[in-house]
Amino acid sequence: MHKLWTAIVASFAMAASCGAAQAQISDDVVKIGVLTDMSSLYADATGKGSLAAVEMAVADYGAKVAGKPVQVVAADHQNKPDVGVNIARNWYDNEKVDAIFDVPTSSVALPISALTREKNKININSGGGSSDITGVACSPNTVHWTYDTYALSNVAGKAMVKRGEDTWFFITADYAFGQALQRDAANVVKESGGKVLGEVRHPLNSSDFSSFLLQAQASKAKVVALANAGGDTTNALKQAAEFGLTQGGQKMIALLMEITDVHSLGVKATQGLIITDAFYWDTNDETRAFSKRFNDKVGHMPTMIQAGLYSATMHYLKAIDAIKTDEAPKVMEQMRATPINDFFAKNGKIRIDGRMVHDMSLYEVKKPEESKGEWDLYKLIATVPGDEAFRPLDKGGCPLVK
Repeated sequence: MHKLWTAIVASFAMAASCGAAQAQISDDVVKIGVLTDMSSLYADATGKGSLAAVEMAVADYGAKVAGKPVQVVAADHQNKPDVGVNIARNWYDNEKVDAIFDVPTSSVALPISALTREKNKININSGGGSSDITGVACSPNTVHWTYDTYALSNVAGKAMVKRGEDTWFFITADYAFGQALQRDAANVVKESGGKVLGEVRHPLNSSDFSSFLLQAQASKAKVVALANAGGDTTNALKQAAEFGLTQGGQKMIALLMEITDVHSLGVKATQGLIITDAFYWDTNDETRAFSKRFNDKVGHMPTMIQAGLYSATMHYLKAIDAIKTDEAPKVMEQMRATPINDFFAKNGKIRIDGRMVHDMSLYEVKKPEESKGEWDLYKLIATVPGDEAFRPLDKGGCPLVK
């Protein structure tokens, strides 16, 4: 009887132990939601390519982590904050999503970050740009992975003012991202000794930039800076060529432009354009290998946002594997404690404000005679170390920074 009782107790203990171990992965599945722009002006830079990048990473990891399956779901937020928040809330409350990835459009990204904190889940942002995500609106549950408005402005602004292009006029998308991009760029220009001669703001997803470009032309500024992205940037550049801004001696700078945008416009229309980027497919053997696989799957070379998502997904899964739980605070702690070393970033690190710090590069679009192929678009001007490219930790106003 004593032996029987001992065996029963032992079996209950073992069952309890196994149950506790299994409970470390919530709902016995790790579920990632890719919330992105599938149908509008950022669809090429994010969209289906963002989903493909996350799916590639999950497949390369073996589609399991800590012995449990990894699932990926996706949705189109239509660049509308209310739509994005409703999707995210349903994912967290009803669909058992553990982490939301991508989230382009800062007006959507900021409330998603806040909701993620409320629900104690994880948000890894690659597509949104506002530096406020790791500034005044920082969260212990959000990582800002790929780029932000401060780094874009800091890298390009300093370089251009240094070489004498010191008077600027801004054409700015009138929402959170564009406003933050102009703010950060204008600060860099002024701190570097330059002047801002004027600005004009346009609605998101504009088709007619004629009045804005005429104001920029009339300002006589040496630099016309586009503080927008996606279709807004390509439309503005097409029309700037028609109005002869560059022929008149003004320098166009796209503060955020993806390789898909340059490819769409062609090197003839974009030659000489200065671009800050976190990733270029033709940097080394590692970037070329990933990009070839991505191109075979998606049909174009990856943008920095899409390459960043593969990197972020791998880092997230490795963190869960290391600690055998998907509990958000513990996973965040593990991700912050682990350097990022892959094709996307070398010695990258996640700070307490959520900023993933890594090198950024300044490129110039090649002339047609310099380009040796369809995607041979950029020549490297400079690589800026992450600690110099991104905003200093104590300058962003993040309440998490002591």
